[in-house]
Amino acid sequence: MSQDRYDVIVIGSGPGGGSLVSRLARTGKRILLLERGDYLPRSQANWDAKTVFVDGAYQAKETWYGGDGRPFSPALHYYVGGNSKVYGAALLRMRERDFEAVRHVDGISPAWPLGYDVFEPYYTEAERLFAVHGDRGEDPNEPWASAPYDHPGVSHEPRIQRLSDDWAKEGLNPFHLPLGIKLTERNGRPTPTSTCIRCDAFDGFPCLLNGKADAQVMTVDPTLAAHPNVTLLVNAYVSRLETDASGRRVTSVHVTREGREERYGADIVVVACGALSSALLFLRSACAAHPNGLANGSDQVGRNYMRHNMSVLMALSKEPNDTVFQKTLAVSDFYFESRAWEYPMGLIQMCAKTHPDQIRGEEFPKWTGFLPDAPFNMVARHAMDFWLQSEDLPHPDNRVSLDRDGRVILDIAENNRAAHDRLRNTLEGLLEPAGAYTYLFERSLYLGKNIPLSGTAHQAGTLRFGTDPRSSVLDLNCKTHEIDNLYVTDASFFPSIGAVNPTLTIVANALRVAAHLEERLG
Repeated sequence: MSQDRYDVIVIGSGPGGGSLVSRLARTGKRILLLERGDYLPRSQANWDAKTVFVDGAYQAKETWYGGDGRPFSPALHYYVGGNSKVYGAALLRMRERDFEAVRHVDGISPAWPLGYDVFEPYYTEAERLFAVHGDRGEDPNEPWASAPYDHPGVSHEPRIQRLSDDWAKEGLNPFHLPLGIKLTERNGRPTPTSTCIRCDAFDGFPCLLNGKADAQVMTVDPTLAAHPNVTLLVNAYVSRLETDASGRRVTSVHVTREGREERYGADIVVVACGALSSALLFLRSACAAHPNGLANGSDQVGRNYMRHNMSVLMALSKEPNDTVFQKTLAVSDFYFESRAWEYPMGLIQMCAKTHPDQIRGEEFPKWTGFLPDAPFNMVARHAMDFWLQSEDLPHPDNRVSLDRDGRVILDIAENNRAAHDRLRNTLEGLLEPAGAYTYLFERSLYLGKNIPLSGTAHQAGTLRFGTDPRSSVLDLNCKTHEIDNLYVTDASFFPSIGAVNPTLTIVANALRVAAHLEERLG
């Protein structure tokens, strides 16, 4: 089997892989970007709630198993741009304290081996790369920044503005959620409807108009257009990585593409498949020099999996909520300790409006209150929707692994649930003054899946970085301790996950690693 040779091979075209390639491309080095999937087809079905949420049409058709042996389908998306094709584009910096040890009710969130100051300039670069719209100074827990946002925050529509005003009267500090959106601006502020006629189909949906700042739109496509030294291969499944006899260098990347087996080689190999798939690639690549999986002398590959404690909640407003683009508001007053509790709770943010087809697909309790026996479209019109997330603490037994038959096992023991339950109760108490009924309906049907196990949108931690090879897989440059030319730039490297959406940190770190590789490549 012949082997094509490159300077750099990057596996995965999501935020970690695409962002790294966008910066490395300017070196002129010969770069190969491998993507397991193809471009996500653009059609009216992209905006159909039943297609996206109920049918899960864009998700990987795979069967994994929980630690109890029960099968489930993971909410993974194999497309150019990775999972960012269906993310909500909330792009927040981790708080400065997130990089330190933080005490939670269920234990300690460990400190990172590098502080916020190291990542800060790359956060600024990442915000520009992904066209983040936000307003500095509104979020009471935002970290310091060396530059303002290039674009102002997305305006609240009237009902959400009223909610923001009501919460401010309660002594909270609601802020415009930083969003990555390709928008035109009107009167100095971005307006969703100026670009996208269906902005209710944004959070969780693929964007038919490419108005969402995902990895394909913001990194992969512009890089391919501007840099002929970069090659993208789609439908290219990387089955394993092969090393030399010493186990110190990756010599071949084995790819299955269009029914053919192919091999590629490079001076540098970067894995950015997502925390779960990257760990599985390392495990599949076990060999004589690495019998337990690549770079797994520490037995940490696949361990310390984190994915946030998350809830999608629907409240019923006493008045109609005719908001189109709802995902503009967030509250972080309960992110760390608060007057109500000495421990961190997490982040409250709005999410996309509930659609009638989603309600039809849910198993809600019998309707009570002011909308008994109401049709689904009426319920959706009165819905207000919230995304809650609290920190999931790393634990070595929360892990992804392969059994003897090659089946994927994802074993999770939930922790820090008391914090998440308190956050939900806190939100419930804030809704009555805001004109919403306080009963919250749990939306378990999100992207067609139940969130606790198969909800993998915020996957992190399976190849953590650190200074000690006995307790970490990667060094401070996200190179494996045991292999000299193998790097990782997805959220696998996270030692902890905080309680903000992880994508901006993935992008910032990928740019940081790219800067290191620019020096290494000369």
